[in-house]
Amino acid sequence: MALGECWKQLSWFYYQYLLVTALYMLEPWERTVFNSLLISVAGMVLYTGYVFMPQHIMAILHYFEVIQ
Repeated sequence: MALGECWKQLSWFYYQYLLVTALYMLEPWERTVFNSLLISVAGMVLYTGYVFMPQHIMAILHYFEVIQ
């Protein structure tokens, strides 16, 4: 029973995503291309933030002499 409710909630969120982004008007292959690009860009942003943000934060802290 709980799995069915979870599936219903996830499908509702997916339909909301389609409506908000107007992807419901696209063909399935166009939607797949768009979602693939979106996931790729989001992955690159997360990776870049994970790799480079600590360096930038440390540089800012050194600049304001919070850390010696």
